[in-house]
Amino acid sequence: MVTKLRKSLQTIEAYKAANPHYNDLLDILAEILVLREEYRNKMKDSIFTVDENIIAQKMEGGLPLIDVIGGKFDLTHPREYFNSLVAIAQRKIPEEAKNITELVKDKKFDWEKMILDSFSNEEDSVAESEKSPAETEENLDLIDLFVEESLRPELEYIAEKYGNIVVRSGWTEGYCPICGKEPKIGEIRGEEEGKRYLFCHQCGHKWNFRRIKCPFCGNEEQHSLAYFAVEGEERYRVDVCNKCRRYIKIVALPKTADEVNLDVEDIATLHLDMLAYEEGYN
Repeated sequence: MVTKLRKSLQTIEAYKAANPHYNDLLDILAEILVLREEYRNKMKDSIFTVDENIIAQKMEGGLPLIDVIGGKFDLTHPREYFNSLVAIAQRKIPEEAKNITELVKDKKFDWEKMILDSFSNEEDSVAESEKSPAETEENLDLIDLFVEESLRPELEYIAEKYGNIVVRSGWTEGYCPICGKEPKIGEIRGEEEGKRYLFCHQCGHKWNFRRIKCPFCGNEEQHSLAYFAVEGEERYRVDVCNKCRRYIKIVALPKTADEVNLDVEDIATLHLDMLAYEEGYN
């Protein structure tokens, strides 16, 4: 894990030099990765549990291992972790973090509800009526990032413990088999016949998924599935579905390439998200 963390931090520094526009976000991500590692080192077990006797039935029925919405869990440590994440923003971007701090301290702010809402795929975790006038979209994006990250170490533990079992189950859904979240980014390894893998930011699990299929609506009509890339950045592409108008970013890698940190790649490719939005995809 230490070697993986060191490599991720080196990649972040390289991306900062190549694209200074993302420096603040990449700096925040670097501190998150360090903090996540510290959290994991203190863990003896996860607050989430899996009934190993029904894993096969869950996988066959398209049900993720963890039901965050339906279960009852002790969220004490994740909440403390969330506060530590907010403190990162206060250190790295103090001016911008003022709005975040005000939002978090507001009596209307419900961290636990935001977590549950994020698993129910609601578009806006914070209701319009709860937003302060000074709040910006960037502040909300950071809050959403911190809310998602607050459960990451706990769910990552489950993903690592049961990942091999899940892989052998032949999971074919476009959402995560560990926690049920939809992917934002993935990778393709190899050339024409290379496999596509989807990545879950919520738990860190990566699973194989058909190349000619939309992970969001299941569309398999080749004429309505496409992708675009930016000239000079052939390493990246955006797979789009013209039926549901959704998209997912993809990192194209040689079959023998080393593992890449897709958390880092997601931040380094935010311009592709903007291009996708401009083209009418979401």
